[in-house]
Amino acid sequence: MGRRLERVNELLKREISTVVQKEFEFAAGSLVTVSAVQVAPDLRDAKVWVSVLGKADATVLEKLNKNHGLIQGRVAKRVVLRCTPVLRFVEDDSVERGVDMVNLLDEVAELPTAPPEDVEE
Repeated sequence: MGRRLERVNELLKREISTVVQKEFEFAAGSLVTVSAVQVAPDLRDAKVWVSVLGKADATVLEKLNKNHGLIQGRVAKRVVLRCTPVLRFVEDDSVERGVDMVNLLDEVAELPTAPPEDVEE
């Protein structure tokens, strides 16, 4: 991925995050975070990873995808691109996967180990 696409990804991530925080309300106790954006090389589409912490509202992604046009419009006013990409929101489960991995490593650490073998020379 080129430097330009990386900069566009970061810029869109920041602006989408701002719009989501200002324009949307979610269930009390929920924290909705835009964790990453990946724009297609032609800048026509963008995948937006969203993580939901706390009281997970099952409709967060549905709500964001349903209102993607509003979000795109707000972002287009702040970010000047040849064309504003069509946003598609997807669940970012990397935090959950990380916690699962740490739990697995803890389980492995607690497993009994075989005594070292004596090596005769």
